[in-house]
Amino acid sequence: MNDDRKTQALSAWRKLLEEPEIRMDAEEQYDELLKLADTMEQEGLITAGEWRQLVRKAGVKFAQATEGLEGGT
Repeated sequence: MNDDRKTQALSAWRKLLEEPEIRMDAEEQYDELLKLADTMEQEGLITAGEWRQLVRKAGVKFAQATEGLEGGT
């Protein structure tokens, strides 16, 4: 059962990473990705190492989404 829950949770996380909800800006997407990762770790669905990987991926996505926005370009 835990494997099914883990698979479903990671699938939902990846979907949000690839396709943010309508009207969701990069910061909201990043925050939601971190919340989902935290919840998965707290529920014992993922390890601390897996949690770090998800957080890194969310950070990369956030950086890509905001690249160029701060330079006034």
